[in-house]
Amino acid sequence: MALRPTASRATTARATTLRPLHARLDGATVEEIALRAGDGTRIGLTRVAGGADDRPAVLLLHGHTASSDMFVQPETRNLVDVLLDEGYEPWLLDWRGSCRLPYNATGRRYTYDDVALYDIPEAVARIRQRIGDRPLFVVAHCVGAMTLSMSMAAGLVPGLAGVVAQGAFLTPRFAGTTSLRITLGGELLRSRIDHIPVDFRTVGLWSKYTPLFALASRKASCPDPTCQILHNSAWGMGASLYVHDHLSDATHNRLAELFGPAPTWIVPHLRRIDLARSVVRWNHGDDRYKALPENALDQAGRIDCPVLLMSGSENAMWMDSQKLCHEVLAARQPQLDVRYAEIPGYGHADMFIGRAAALDVFGHILDFLGEQL
Repeated sequence: MALRPTASRATTARATTLRPLHARLDGATVEEIALRAGDGTRIGLTRVAGGADDRPAVLLLHGHTASSDMFVQPETRNLVDVLLDEGYEPWLLDWRGSCRLPYNATGRRYTYDDVALYDIPEAVARIRQRIGDRPLFVVAHCVGAMTLSMSMAAGLVPGLAGVVAQGAFLTPRFAGTTSLRITLGGELLRSRIDHIPVDFRTVGLWSKYTPLFALASRKASCPDPTCQILHNSAWGMGASLYVHDHLSDATHNRLAELFGPAPTWIVPHLRRIDLARSVVRWNHGDDRYKALPENALDQAGRIDCPVLLMSGSENAMWMDSQKLCHEVLAARQPQLDVRYAEIPGYGHADMFIGRAAALDVFGHILDFLGEQL
């Protein structure tokens, strides 16, 4: 796939199509599919075909502010490469929180309810139209996995062959310091800024964002401001998105492309989720969202496929959320087929973008998928 330079902010604001994938997909057929979510929002769906038309399909869901680029990065052996080689057909969804979407920092506000109710079910329905009765798996990361858990608890995506959820699923849990920053700092920031950027070059030295970058640089071992605000601060939340040494130089240099600005107006929903220790609905009294349960964990019995919960042992973003989820589901829903895999030495995003993820992480995913066929 041809590579193109990232568009300027003004160009992006006027664009009507997704930013091109930064990928090397030699020999594969890449199909960009026009897709609108159930409420009419423009989202992105990409099919990557590498052979016969009878391959099991795998839908990949990125985390918030990231995009499908995290699964196809050309500088490493990425997850799409591995899936193609192992006989699967990858499908990439850029849901409304993707930094590839032209309205990422300028579009209308939303909550994770919208992703669970509109984006994921629409993508699954469109894929099923194309693949017929072939198996359909989902591999989801971070908020992509959390919103998927709500879709599953609502019964909106029945009949999946299996789900791999990385980082967080039904029982997200922040570290104490992160929870405190969300509670106290979230309201302060929301009253002043809509988004927290990651690329210091786009904001300049004398801007309202400079104190955030300065705070993120405290005790940082890396001189790059983008790395500091992601690795040392996670957009000011006091967490870390990856183990620094796991990134290749090329990936490190692309961090501002792999992660976009974080919206501060989503913080109240995150805070409610953190306080509940469960994925909970934000919208109450609005009939459009009545299909979603108030608390996804309470409806976990509706999950109708095997689930693999994954996390790095050094996950400083969601801590031991996946281990907790496995224990809670084993006690409350023992009939479910739920497994837990912890990858030693890994953090959060490096489970997919780390230079050795194909060796250390992806084998667990392939083993799980293969067992369901």
